[in-house]
Amino acid sequence: MPTTKKESIQFGFMMCFGMVFFMTIYNFYLNGMIGELTLIEGISDFLIGFAIAFILDLFIVGPNAKKIAFKLTAKTTNKVYRILSISICMVIGMAFFMSIYGLVTTYIHNGFTTSSILSDYLSVFGKNFMMALPLQIIIMGPLVRFLFVKYVKSTKVVSV
Repeated sequence: MPTTKKESIQFGFMMCFGMVFFMTIYNFYLNGMIGELTLIEGISDFLIGFAIAFILDLFIVGPNAKKIAFKLTAKTTNKVYRILSISICMVIGMAFFMSIYGLVTTYIHNGFTTSSILSDYLSVFGKNFMMALPLQIIIMGPLVRFLFVKYVKSTKVVSV
């Protein structure tokens, strides 16, 4: 897919935007915040989440997910296996870190509501992972790859 650093950043931007947009709405729904937040609060929560996710994608989760996925698929030439393994590794990593972010912001807004941070985290991670994996594999992954190839990917013109 992306072959240059610029293309990689553009692809990551598109993917993060879509995933964070839908996951933000999903988490607002789970926490009963739809109708409670103002439009400005919702947009600011989205923008903060997007900035954190994009930084994680560029510097921590993205590079490590690709290393792991390439090791797992080293003996295959099937692109579908590579794409799926990168997607799964990315979802695991992003759900791990973004669930920490979500739990921290929930605690900041609502305080501690249970006695176990670990059980709260595992609950948030499980809910986010269950939504993010199919969202990534079935909807956002194919959609972003299509849009990227159609509108962003540089095409080389060969003159005759």
